[in-house]
Amino acid sequence: MPLDTAAIGRGCGSRLVTADQLCGRELDRFRDALAEGGPVTVSCTLQAPLFDEVAEEMEAEERVAYARIRESAGWSSEAAASGPKMAALLAAAAEPVPVAGTVPLESRGVALIYGRDAVAVEAGQRLAEHLDVTVLLSRPGEIAPLHRNTFPVLRGTIRGAKGHLGAFELRIDDYALPAPSSRTHLVFGTPRDGAVSSCDLVLDLSGGAALFPAHEVRPGYLRADPRDPAAVERLVREASHLVGEFDKPRFIDFNGSLCAHSRSRITGCTRCLEVCPTGAITPAGDTVAIDPHVCAGCGSCAAICPTGAAAYALPPAAALMRRLRSLMRAYRAAGGERALVLFHDGDHGEPLIDALGRYGDGLPARVLPVQVNEVTQIGPEAIAALFAYGAAGVRVLTRARPKHDPAPLYRTLDLADTLARALGYDSETDAAIVATIETDDPDALGEALRAAPLGNPTANPAGLVPEGGKRAVLRQAFREMHVAAPAPVARVPLAAGAPFGGLDFRTQDCTLCLSCVSACPTHALTDSADKPLLGFEESLCVQCGLCAATCPEDVITLVPQVDFEAWAAPRRVVKEEEPFCCTVCAKPFGTRATIERVIERLRERHWMFSGPAGEDRIRSLTMCDDCRVEAALNQGFDPHAMPERAKPRTSEDYFRERSDS
Repeated sequence: MPLDTAAIGRGCGSRLVTADQLCGRELDRFRDALAEGGPVTVSCTLQAPLFDEVAEEMEAEERVAYARIRESAGWSSEAAASGPKMAALLAAAAEPVPVAGTVPLESRGVALIYGRDAVAVEAGQRLAEHLDVTVLLSRPGEIAPLHRNTFPVLRGTIRGAKGHLGAFELRIDDYALPAPSSRTHLVFGTPRDGAVSSCDLVLDLSGGAALFPAHEVRPGYLRADPRDPAAVERLVREASHLVGEFDKPRFIDFNGSLCAHSRSRITGCTRCLEVCPTGAITPAGDTVAIDPHVCAGCGSCAAICPTGAAAYALPPAAALMRRLRSLMRAYRAAGGERALVLFHDGDHGEPLIDALGRYGDGLPARVLPVQVNEVTQIGPEAIAALFAYGAAGVRVLTRARPKHDPAPLYRTLDLADTLARALGYDSETDAAIVATIETDDPDALGEALRAAPLGNPTANPAGLVPEGGKRAVLRQAFREMHVAAPAPVARVPLAAGAPFGGLDFRTQDCTLCLSCVSACPTHALTDSADKPLLGFEESLCVQCGLCAATCPEDVITLVPQVDFEAWAAPRRVVKEEEPFCCTVCAKPFGTRATIERVIERLRERHWMFSGPAGEDRIRSLTMCDDCRVEAALNQGFDPHAMPERAKPRTSEDYFRERSDS
């Protein structure tokens, strides 16, 4: 493949060493590079195990990175023009990525095989020497008894299941044991409902509905069609190895203090609960709980979480954006123009790109592939940053039949496309510049990329180095996208349900009770310790609706939008009033307008606040809590006391009055 070393050198801005057989007779060049003590990027992954071995010998494993420029750039009909792309891929690969944490899983090999016929029993016989097996048959026909009770064969139907590898719990109805005297076929005893079983593995050969949502990614749950011998064989082979301790990536970093799910038993944001395919997310009071053992790592919750409470860890948002920044800076420095960034995963996208390079025309020179753990993890901050860095378009490669529900991804891409086109990044054809490519065909992928419309890239790319948590990174990315925009506008309206927006206040009816402030989980709404006021910072608002649901006067309306001027501005004062000070100690305890309005209405409408006694009660309303209590105790004044009731007039009173007259 051709190498434009001049372009690669300009883009990477570091020492470039070329070789014909770096993994063979020129391996010493790799050793010499490691000996210099700096980071080393190898532009081939074919012999990565060899390079890792050498790096381990020299105690330099953490300084070695790899980039696959052959499959994604060099093997292409446009390879001669791929120098800027190679520079971009090398620069992005060199960007360090934090190591994600792990979750331990332990299996002792206690397995329940759930079936309906002899297929399940046969699987149990094959696995009995590897696992502690129990076979559970749902409404079985005539099943021949085992000659030796190597493992139990029971009857029952699973009505509910929860858990994961090493910790499954099953609820079973129609549970019954077989009679030891069964002769030609198993005869089961009296059944009972509500039995509970625990196990480490569940092998589902029932042929019925799966026991779990998104069952393909539930650790420890293996399912196969009992009519497919090859599938059953794969299940048996996989199950036999699931004994011991395993480390599962912790895909999501969750900060419950940022969660906007609920306050005071009023439900606010439920976005993550609606999109989790595995049921790993459940309500937990004011926040939600994410079970890392069940989480499959699709990243949909992190992509749509407006507060940053759920953040993807493979890699974190800031690390991904730094990689994108290096990618785009190197591409431009090497002379590249109008880049189309292609997000893809490793399981599906990487084989398609390899096949396109080996057997087709390869990727176009302007297409920059970026591999992520799951394409559904892509959030609006990453796409906004790409346009700020100078991209002309974004495509996300998915399966023709996606592994995870693509609806959250579609919403994210629609939002990003709306913002990009509103800010002047749009194409002349008015076609989407942020979209998916849904295919399992390498040639179809190549055709879609060549036909993809390109937008209008910025002439002033940002140099933003993202730092902080997910929400902070998003705010930085949106601001830079606006600053770099070819045709910036101050405000972009969004569809209902969007995670960004402002609030419309009917201020004349607001009493400054500040219930909304206590309900706001992101501190977008604030008050002041010095004076009665309500402040609002739009860049922090996530449109959870808790403020509107809590407001007793119903004066708040959600306004989905991105107001870039408001995002760049400090907190604005929504309403401010003069404080009312206690007439005894002068301590402020409310607003003057509210206290005076209450006094006026009570004088007009309530008998308790009329006459001389009523004036004492009115005077108590002008006191703070402490002074009101003190006045009631010292003066014997009860502000809630009823007037003395008149004595009932009887017939004796009537006759007495007649006689007196």
